[in-house]
Amino acid sequence: MPTMRLIGMLDSPYVRRVAISMSCLGVPFEHEAVSVVSTFERFQRINPVVKAPTLICADGGIIMDSSLILQFIEAAHAGGRGLWPTDVTELQHDFRALSLAMAACDKGVQSIYERNLRPLDKQHEPWLVRVRGQLSAALAALEREVARCPEALAPINGQPTRQAGITAAIAWQFVGEVEPTLTDAPSHPALAALAAQMEATEVFKRFPPVGPGVSPPKG
Repeated sequence: MPTMRLIGMLDSPYVRRVAISMSCLGVPFEHEAVSVVSTFERFQRINPVVKAPTLICADGGIIMDSSLILQFIEAAHAGGRGLWPTDVTELQHDFRALSLAMAACDKGVQSIYERNLRPLDKQHEPWLVRVRGQLSAALAALEREVARCPEALAPINGQPTRQAGITAAIAWQFVGEVEPTLTDAPSHPALAALAAQMEATEVFKRFPPVGPGVSPPKG
């Protein structure tokens, strides 16, 4: 059977969460690092919509949006495995944490587009102030959610087991690249600790946030 293909750069938090989650679920795939910016035409030939992540299914069908991709993967390919708690109260908590992490990613992307893709004389500072305020609020609320049950979201025996924990850690790393002044660890101790634990796992190391949006390592 043909292997599914995940298209997109790992410096995108959406692409990275799909790659890591599919690996945690034991679902095989091939990753193709194609950029929606620097290799637009190549991406367009794969998917005319040019949206990352793009999942090319075994039959050639295309699915977009990281959450929809992962919903499909768990339903059709994970063999009953999942990254969600079965308890309804815990599930509500995880959904809230995930929604906050995704909001942080969304606002981070808006910040990138405004600062890096819009001409300097066309950038709107009040809009950036608003976006940074929303981003800061998302991180503060996510910190409170993670602090409520840090052990539940943390990896177990070196393996991530909860989607909310995976995405929260990815969001923290991504925002740290986009708006580093907003990700001071002393103000977000639970979130910073969770991210450090996740980044130390084998699966996170296998899919590092490599791409033009990521600063080169120091030293």
